[in-house]
Amino acid sequence: MLVLIKGAGDLSSGIACRLYRSGFQVVMTETARPTTVRCTVAFSRAVYRKETQVEDIPGQLAVSTEECRRLVEAGVVAVAVDPECQLLSQLHPDALVDAIIAKRNTGTRIDDAPVVIGVGPGFTAGVDCHAAVETQRGHDLGRVLYKGSPTPDTGIPGEIGGYTTQRVLRAEVDGIFMARAAIGDSVRAGQEVGRIGTLPVRAQISGVLRGLLPDQTPVYTGMKVGDVDPRCRVEHCYTVSDKANAVGGGVLEAILNGMEKRRRNGL
Repeated sequence: MLVLIKGAGDLSSGIACRLYRSGFQVVMTETARPTTVRCTVAFSRAVYRKETQVEDIPGQLAVSTEECRRLVEAGVVAVAVDPECQLLSQLHPDALVDAIIAKRNTGTRIDDAPVVIGVGPGFTAGVDCHAAVETQRGHDLGRVLYKGSPTPDTGIPGEIGGYTTQRVLRAEVDGIFMARAAIGDSVRAGQEVGRIGTLPVRAQISGVLRGLLPDQTPVYTGMKVGDVDPRCRVEHCYTVSDKANAVGGGVLEAILNGMEKRRRNGL
């Protein structure tokens, strides 16, 4: 069974891992210049490294529809630069998962595939997707909605170790981000971890640098460029997060539910 996932960031990669381990073949789409902060656990890294690995699962850049098919048959997650998702009409997947996390629907329709799943805010189950999955941390994280919509975006990062906005590093100006540290490094509050032009990007709290944009990435004012984890667990930098695991479980449930409904209806 083939699943096409829009987006290859850390959250969508957690979804991909859940589906891959459950026996699905997975193809993911990305932009030509991914801006994933937690790139050590994202298949988007394959775009500029040609191949990557999330936990024990291999991913590889595919440059054609035929290569996508060849890779998934070989047990590899295929990643294609395809922001318009043209692969949809070429691969005819059994399920489509929109996990771009754009906080709005950028064009996914309920008739795009036999089973269509929307992840996070911007989707309405029964209208533009068969089911939607909650992404906001809390009691309903990972819950599958078969009617209605996930919680609207609050603009406030989820709490980790007692911190919310303080753990996220953002660009204060437009420019080119230059890394001065690496994911997995221990950092102190006030330490420079990057630079945009002559302006330093400093950690607001002490902890482990869990995410950081690749060197030479173009950024705009307010854009997320890094993530400091106050729990200071270096191994968390290289494993799928609790949030991505929960959302991935919700997507798996939604796909299986959709397939069972189709079977009952003789489709």
